[in-house]
Amino acid sequence: MMAGREEPLAAVNDIAAFHLCQVNKRYRSSQGSTVQALADINLTVRPGEFLSVVGPSGCGKSTLLKLIIGLTEPTSGHVRFGPGGRAAGRIGMVFQQPLLLPWRTVLGNVLLPRDITRDTPAPAAEERALELLAMLGLEQFAQHYPGELSGGMQQRVGIGRALLHDPSILLMDEPFGALDAMTRDQLGVDLLRIWEADRKTVVFVTHSIPEAVLLADRVVIMTPRPGEIADVLDVPIERPRTLERVNTPAFGELVARIRAAFRHESTYR
Repeated sequence: MMAGREEPLAAVNDIAAFHLCQVNKRYRSSQGSTVQALADINLTVRPGEFLSVVGPSGCGKSTLLKLIIGLTEPTSGHVRFGPGGRAAGRIGMVFQQPLLLPWRTVLGNVLLPRDITRDTPAPAAEERALELLAMLGLEQFAQHYPGELSGGMQQRVGIGRALLHDPSILLMDEPFGALDAMTRDQLGVDLLRIWEADRKTVVFVTHSIPEAVLLADRVVIMTPRPGEIADVLDVPIERPRTLERVNTPAFGELVARIRAAFRHESTYR
């Protein structure tokens, strides 16, 4: 699906986790000028799909996630959801930094959403949190504090916190960007394992093209600001995936196509 094409809403409502329809986002700068962050975004994300979003810095990738989760509203256009809408607890968010509270234990940080909303009995929430820590390989660190953990372990805690309320949609804003290459690779594999378990709808923003291809069912390629969708590429690589896939010809061809798309966009802007 290319930018500018809008699918019929009747069809979208049947197949979509959510749909961005002719979305534009403009900001007013401190000097009074208008900045166009996103332009004419049309995108349907299917239930259970893993979607990666790549693009140059400042192209509106993070703004896109804010629109989906409802932290900001489009200047024009609509973000439409499938059955249930954007109900509380249906969307989880993992940030670039784990943003853990240093005075709370690992378990306490994972339980933070429940402690804020009080929407789940405490024993059930703690049982869920401990299950997530076991899934993330952190069960032995439940009573440790963030300062006692490595960067990769802290980011795992952030993922657990986002999953506590079992959201149907998980948004991830460059969650591995600050990590070293080996830790980043391992967390990518861990994320795929977690996603394979229940196939949540994931939108994963990254600057790494190989990472985007390894993880995703489709890769959205965005242009420099104002951010538009230059192309959406399917990733026809068999699952389950491992790091060994990075060395295959099919993987290399997809990475090369995306890099070529970036060069093309830079030439004509």
